[in-house]
Amino acid sequence: MTGLIILVVVLVLIFIVIGMYNGLVRSKKQVDNAWSQIDVQLKRRYDLIPNLVETVKGYATHESTVFEKVTQARTNAMTASGTGAKISAETELTGALKGLMVQVEAYPQLKANENFLKLQEELTATENKISFARQHYNDSATNYNTAIALFPGSVIAGMFHFTDAELWRITESAERETPKVKF
Repeated sequence: MTGLIILVVVLVLIFIVIGMYNGLVRSKKQVDNAWSQIDVQLKRRYDLIPNLVETVKGYATHESTVFEKVTQARTNAMTASGTGAKISAETELTGALKGLMVQVEAYPQLKANENFLKLQEELTATENKISFARQHYNDSATNYNTAIALFPGSVIAGMFHFTDAELWRITESAERETPKVKF
């Protein structure tokens, strides 16, 4: 009889470990999916940038350094590997795009150009989607990181080498500042 009780207890513990392991795997897969959703939106952004640059180039032919910065930042972002490098490269690209949009302000005829307006609208929509995808990624990563940090999940996570997912963070202090609007 005690042998049967011990067997039942061992089986229950095995099922608990299996359930916790599967839960951690499920959480990790959600983090991976959330990161993939960011990649989908970034690809869309990468595809829009050359068209935007070419449209602006037609009006602002003497502003080559701005275009070079955007092009180089896009290349860096597309080739970055690893979460940290990708976050850093994307921050650089966002800054370069802001510089391009500041340059646009000097060309009123460009701001009225239909092609430019459509590209700007597409890029704005894409930036919003990227923002939502980053937020979803951080939510998924936080849930996963919490699951592997709390007991008894931390024991299972340690046994099977689950590690924290890196959160998407602002890396440049200028991005934390409140924008100043002047009329």
